Amino acid sequence: MADFKIITANELPKLLSSGKVQLVDVRTDAEIARGRIGGAICLPLHLLPMRLQDLDAGKTTVFYCQMGGRSAQAAAFAAAQGLSDVYNLQGGIMAWAQAGGEIVA
Repeated sequence: MADFKIITANELPKLLSSGKVQLVDVRTDAEIARGRIGGAICLPLHLLPMRLQDLDAGKTTVFYCQMGGRSAQAAAFAAAQGLSDVYNLQGGIMAWAQAGGEIVA
């Protein structure tokens, strides 16, 4: 599989502040309904192959899920399909919340 980078919940705010990042939540609709990271694009993992072209290939892409497993699959897939600056949020939204990150409805 193609390479992607790992980013921690503590590193993510700095990357997001650049304004050149698309944050992609690959959890299910039911999981997303319990809260998400603000500004995230909601794109459940099973829809990624059909909607990958909807993402901006010119931006850094950070995928996240509940704990980091599904988003690692998404990041590997996206990188293999040609997205060049791809990250997986280590520990997912759980790590984000534990680090004090805001969760929005």
